[in-house]
Amino acid sequence: MVTAEPTPDSQLQALWRHPNPTQTEYYKFQSHIEKKYSLSLNTPTSLWQWSVDNIPEFWAEAWDYTGVVASKRFDSVVDDQAPMFPRPQFFAGARLNFAENLLFPKADVKEDGLAVVAATEEGRRSYTWKELREEVRKCQASMEGRVKMGDRVVGYLGNGIHALVAMLAATSLGCIWSGVSPDTGPTAVLERMEQLEPTILFADNAVMYNGKVHNNMAKLTEVLAGLEKLGCLKSVVVVQTFGADTEFNDSLSSLSLPGTEIISYDNYLGSGSPSHKLHFEQLEADTPIYILFSSGTTGRPKCICHGAIGTLLQHKKEHQIHASMTSSSVFFQYTTITWMMWHWLVSGLASGATIVLYDGSPFRPNSHASMPTLINELGVTHFGTSAKYLSLLEQANLVPPPMPTLTTIFSTASPLAPSTFTYIYKTFAPTVHLASITGGTDIISLFFTQNPLLPLYPGQIQDRGLGMAVHAAVGMTPDGTLEEAEAGMEGELVCTKPFPSMPVCFWGPNGLDQYRAAYFSPDDEFAGRVWKHGDFIRFHPQTGGVEMLGRSDGVLNPAGVRFGSAELYGLLLREFSREIEDSVAVGRKKAGGDEDVVLFVVVNPEWDPPYGSDWWEDLEARVRSSIAKGLSLRHVPRWIIRAPEVPVTGNGKKVEVVVKGIVNGKAKVGAAVVNGRCLEFYRQWAERLKREEEEAK
Repeated sequence: MVTAEPTPDSQLQALWRHPNPTQTEYYKFQSHIEKKYSLSLNTPTSLWQWSVDNIPEFWAEAWDYTGVVASKRFDSVVDDQAPMFPRPQFFAGARLNFAENLLFPKADVKEDGLAVVAATEEGRRSYTWKELREEVRKCQASMEGRVKMGDRVVGYLGNGIHALVAMLAATSLGCIWSGVSPDTGPTAVLERMEQLEPTILFADNAVMYNGKVHNNMAKLTEVLAGLEKLGCLKSVVVVQTFGADTEFNDSLSSLSLPGTEIISYDNYLGSGSPSHKLHFEQLEADTPIYILFSSGTTGRPKCICHGAIGTLLQHKKEHQIHASMTSSSVFFQYTTITWMMWHWLVSGLASGATIVLYDGSPFRPNSHASMPTLINELGVTHFGTSAKYLSLLEQANLVPPPMPTLTTIFSTASPLAPSTFTYIYKTFAPTVHLASITGGTDIISLFFTQNPLLPLYPGQIQDRGLGMAVHAAVGMTPDGTLEEAEAGMEGELVCTKPFPSMPVCFWGPNGLDQYRAAYFSPDDEFAGRVWKHGDFIRFHPQTGGVEMLGRSDGVLNPAGVRFGSAELYGLLLREFSREIEDSVAVGRKKAGGDEDVVLFVVVNPEWDPPYGSDWWEDLEARVRSSIAKGLSLRHVPRWIIRAPEVPVTGNGKKVEVVVKGIVNGKAKVGAAVVNGRCLEFYRQWAERLKREEEEAK
């Protein structure tokens, strides 16, 4: 463990301060708590401290302040003396329905107000609240006779209205929803859906991406063949997204599954009673609603099951209190239905916001200006995307048009480089709140997020989420006292108190064991007493902001000195954005437990290197020199290798753990690597290096 390198003074200059902090919902909520509990919360982080010191009181206040719709209020919030594992029950005695909270929020929405905009590369379709409710009513009428409570309903769908409607209909009846994007291959789909044994499967017959229509029927046929042996599917509902040409006209006739209904989406909706009344099953607060999946990069994906109140209340807290989202907001998160951020997006309805569902390439039809143009067209106030997308805009030196409605940019999926923070404030708007946020599929919400009462510094996430008792820790004493890392020192991201969006279970026969192993292993340095998230972080000693350093299982440890790969990525983006398109850094084990750092880089194909055969040697030398000067000699990799691609998951995350496994000769690669063909390069490099070392002995 080493202390952090001091942050240069120039980076400690705040990029942003809220112009009217007293007008934010965060401030108003803090004032409410002060008045009700006779407190003086006189620092920007005092509210967080109160929230984690008073877990039951805080979550009860969040329930009331954000407006949870329930037919019966809770009898108790949570036993704050209970251990974190097994997961304690939240809001015992309450009865509510997740879908009802999204379709009939307490926020002031009008029936003819805009609820959803479904956008593609080529068109837009708007839905009022009345129209959305009617679509769900028809879907529920058709679904009700085909499912029972607790059944799994799955989608193999693009991010459009059909996925939203099917999810709302399923959860309105007490079913569990799980979605996979159509760009996912059949093997990966089956690895997930076989574990769920779904009753109904919704699927697109085709999708459009980057101006090209991609037929989904061949993949769907393979998925159905894999599910046939389970005998679970009662209905396959095919959305005929494309059908005007002969290639897709006969899509339904190409499917066959004995004993299973194959039906078009339109005919499916028409099969329900026209007089059916939309209704909502009133269920326990922790009733499962979603199943999301672990990345599957080290084996079969784990089925992470999330409950109604945890998902709902966390999202309402994050949207309303942290981000000041209201019924006047327009929320656009660029995502697929697989990613946790889709679930975060659709929960915007529970705050009365208009949500934008976009299906297609973020660079169509106007290259890098496409998303800023859409933001202006739809009057988006809150825009969410990946750090990778923002870095691509930075590399392209895009200067977007003015976006007068935009108040907030959410950045997630990976750490946002300090230079990208600076780029946003130079080119977008000085008033926009750039909110780097992080949490994960595991908690379907955020550990760290924005705090409008704090200044914003490059490369840092402003604050911890309210009610989230998260710390950077190095271990635990025998008596159970957490040993926190000193400010400026690296530590594991841990959470020490229960929170409602902890998974209610892992689906499957070994779910309890998988749950414990994922976060509460009794063999780790915390003896299974606190939630260990698997991320390596540090709190800045001067600002208190959090810096994400990478996955703790991918932390680099040369000569016993640990640092996060994000430090290397940030420097490369800042100083080599013209030459290097992407990179991935991993550790290669040596005898005696030490390791060497290997940095794989993808050269930007649009870069025109200087004439001569030694351009690569020159680039490598400049990278080594910059790392030594900008970080330290400890950070300089032993090898810098040209690679064709960096392996990523469906939401664009670098899959460091897979590359590290290959480099160390023990990778078990799951199908979540969407560009898995590039892994052969890493295998060949590792095998060649091993042969060379053996020959040198």
